[in-house]
Amino acid sequence: MESQAESRELGGLAILAMGNQIKRLDSSTYRVRSQSGNGAYLVFRDRSEWKCECPDHVYRAVECKHIYAVKFSLTLRERVALENIGFEELCIPETCKFCGSTNIIKRGYRKKGNGKVQRFACKDCGRRFVVNENGFHKMKYNPELVTLTLDLYFKGISLRKIVDHLRQFYGFKVHYSTVLRWIQKYIELMRSYVDELTPRVGETWQGDEMKVKCGGKWGWLWNLMDADTRFLLAMQLSRSREVDDARNVFAEAKAKAKKKPKAVITDGLPAYVKAFKKEFFTLKNPRSKHIRNVGFKDKTNNNLIERLHGTVRERDKVLRGLKTENTPILDGYNIYYNFIRPHMSLNGKTPAEVASIDLNLDENRWLSFIRKALEKRNDKC
Repeated sequence: MESQAESRELGGLAILAMGNQIKRLDSSTYRVRSQSGNGAYLVFRDRSEWKCECPDHVYRAVECKHIYAVKFSLTLRERVALENIGFEELCIPETCKFCGSTNIIKRGYRKKGNGKVQRFACKDCGRRFVVNENGFHKMKYNPELVTLTLDLYFKGISLRKIVDHLRQFYGFKVHYSTVLRWIQKYIELMRSYVDELTPRVGETWQGDEMKVKCGGKWGWLWNLMDADTRFLLAMQLSRSREVDDARNVFAEAKAKAKKKPKAVITDGLPAYVKAFKKEFFTLKNPRSKHIRNVGFKDKTNNNLIERLHGTVRERDKVLRGLKTENTPILDGYNIYYNFIRPHMSLNGKTPAEVASIDLNLDENRWLSFIRKALEKRNDKC
């Protein structure tokens, strides 16, 4: 029995050594080609156990050479990931991205700022290509480095200090304008994904506005937050504090939550009164109640939104004001606050997780979020 097990292990190593026999379908399913060249077998994980469709595993209930090949392949992938931060593809894609041919071979590597990426060639059309790296195709730098810049930026580090950090600790020379383009590109991608998510928020919302500088002139940043989950429902920038400005914030929050709250807490700004009536007033029950925080005594606590403004103010000081009204920074900060940044008051969870939007993000939340957003966009295409 021991010699048969060793024989199957050697068979698994032989399959792996051929280089193009294992195709990854998803994280727990693989297709392994038969050594005889007649068809392929499906290897999949059932809970903690690996199973295969080949007769050796089905009728003898043993770990066949195809299962060993997949295990060896996974071990090899883990070692490569530790030795080289990158997204090199170990398995040959089934078809050519240009002509659809299945006659694909490995053809060297493409050099990048982070090392190298496996390049493939089609024997039929002669074209060479690399596999799309989940939103980072043709990027000079690896995804971890790009998402590191996003995380540093929304934690309050300036663009030039981020560039200096990359040069000192990673040896990469990146221009600050490149970092800004990365932020603009991926925030736009994530924003389209976030717009389709509906949080399960509470019945009390808190709103307030803060004065910020935009394009060298003063403006107003409006925020509306759910008191229970700390989920930021709306964040808008305007030049004035009129009724229409306040109403736009209410409308955005209502559309995001897909419901009306029982109570909205604001300060004593007169624009809130008319905006609330236009957006929430109804003759039917239950009615939304507007609680105005106008006095110094016995006023309803609005500290949650004030705490948010303190966090935003820390970031605004680094920016030294916003450059344009349509800046992607606000959308990015909304994503960072709701989905990326854990809150101590929420026991280390993000507002999105408390609001029943659990995306099961990996340790690198930015990278995992970008991948999910890209998958969603590709599904629509």
